[in-house]
Amino acid sequence: MNKTELILAINKIKKEKNAVIMAHYYQMGDIQDIADVVGDSLALAQKAAITNANIIVLCGVHFMGETAKILSPTKKVLIPDLNAGCSLADSCPADQFEALINAHPDYTVISYVNTTAAVKALTDVVVTSTNARKIVDSFPKDAKIIFGPDRNLGNYINSVTGRSMLLWDGACHVHEKFSVEKLIKLKSEHPESLVLAHPECIRPILLISDFIGSTHALLNYATLSEKKSFLVATESGILHEMQKHNPDKKFIPVPPNDSTCACNECNFMRLNTLEKLYKCLLNETPEILVDEKIRMKAVKPIWRMLEMS
Repeated sequence: MNKTELILAINKIKKEKNAVIMAHYYQMGDIQDIADVVGDSLALAQKAAITNANIIVLCGVHFMGETAKILSPTKKVLIPDLNAGCSLADSCPADQFEALINAHPDYTVISYVNTTAAVKALTDVVVTSTNARKIVDSFPKDAKIIFGPDRNLGNYINSVTGRSMLLWDGACHVHEKFSVEKLIKLKSEHPESLVLAHPECIRPILLISDFIGSTHALLNYATLSEKKSFLVATESGILHEMQKHNPDKKFIPVPPNDSTCACNECNFMRLNTLEKLYKCLLNETPEILVDEKIRMKAVKPIWRMLEMS
């Protein structure tokens, strides 16, 4: 089938099966355009918690599908490609994280949503890049906190809250490799542009940024700003939504340091395609399953996050 036929077929099956398609901002433009919900991790979690659909198709990565299943255990949760993992989630094995927690029994455990269900089950409250600062700030200033798994986000939250949380040493392979040198060069070539950066980026990138925020916050900032040009330091999929909302503005992706490519893409996010989405809906596979004992533990910190958000 060609692209037009695929889109028609996907919409037909979706309606017949009472399915909802959710897509992260880092998906390809074609996936974002056909989705019922496009958003960051917080928005997708919130929608998964309240949807009346029988089937949730999560176009993102594996932990996002797990989060949807944790919140909607009676619904069938699908993901177009089961190999769509996450380097950040993989950097935090549950057994090693549990060992750190056991070594610090008087610490509150705050976990970034980019973690497996097993890690969430060890957690007191989950956060996203949207609400991490707000939730951390809700704890007393002298609270002892373990924050995992993203050290860059944790360092950023420490810097803006004046805390010294104990950080797990994990990172996102996309946000780790933005080139400071190439960003400085871009700034000299486009002096009128503002730099927008995700807090998962390394500190030197954040220090030369004009605004730091989640993907949704970056989109909102660019939309509300009177500026017409932006250098964007996050996964380049967000540029699709930025351009849709702001056709009169210019968005330039900040390149990685290990490539001649002009943009920085997550190879896991890009595994999802229209053809895989069609087959996923048609065959109702691959399905995301979560052990019920783990789910019952993991749902509590997610609900706590949603209540605090």
